[in-house]
Amino acid sequence: MRTALAIARKELAVAFTTPWAYAVFTAMAALSSFFFVSLLEQFQQVQSLARENGWSKLPPDSIVYRNLTDGVVVQLWGVVLILTLFVAPFLSMRLFAEEKRQKTFALLLTTPVRPLDIVLGKYLGGLGLIFVTLGLTLVFPVLLSVVGTGPSGSALEWPTVLLGYGAVLIWGATCMAVGLFISALTESQMLAAFLTFTVLLPWMLLRGVAQSTAEPLRSFLNYLSFDTQLQGMIQGVLEVQALVFFASVILFSLLLTHRAVEAQRYA
Repeated sequence: MRTALAIARKELAVAFTTPWAYAVFTAMAALSSFFFVSLLEQFQQVQSLARENGWSKLPPDSIVYRNLTDGVVVQLWGVVLILTLFVAPFLSMRLFAEEKRQKTFALLLTTPVRPLDIVLGKYLGGLGLIFVTLGLTLVFPVLLSVVGTGPSGSALEWPTVLLGYGAVLIWGATCMAVGLFISALTESQMLAAFLTFTVLLPWMLLRGVAQSTAEPLRSFLNYLSFDTQLQGMIQGVLEVQALVFFASVILFSLLLTHRAVEAQRYA
């Protein structure tokens, strides 16, 4: 494990000295800020309409705008899930592909380092990067908590906010695990990013496909859908089934990566 942690520290050190990581951080900060302000404006407009006409006159789906947690933060986490879908491939693409392109991966395989340590080290390094990226979005609920007020004196329901943020982190960890495996298969960073995105996007949209199918295929596709598994958690509902599902996807992806690295060592 000490070797894996050393590889993870090296990955993070390299990442924080290259401009692409800061470009990703900046893009995440800019896009999430834009959507946060848009959601806040929408929340204020619905609140204003409710004060003028009463909540009973508004469409039923306006009920989510009764408080800041459901009206802004829960919806913001939904947006961050989508942004992660685009950001994670750019963070995971270089984990193996860059070393292959520079021919340093072949040297790494000749050292007495176990493939398991290589895989865990690369994954932990990628995990650190995605967590830093997603950590930038925590500033928004903190800001609402500082400047906002609610009937109970607290602007936000923090258990709901933190559970939703936990869902965002789990999603980021899943994206990095899938991206790590694909990065282990190619020396082209852009190809790795593209393939990771093309795997994650349909998987995320599987719930929409399920709606056009009949049982029992509908239930099966709904269970496999990332979106279905995440929806309850970002709304503050702790679901053991979802945790088991994402843990299984992460472990399976790491297992495939390990087998890919082993195959390249003995090729």
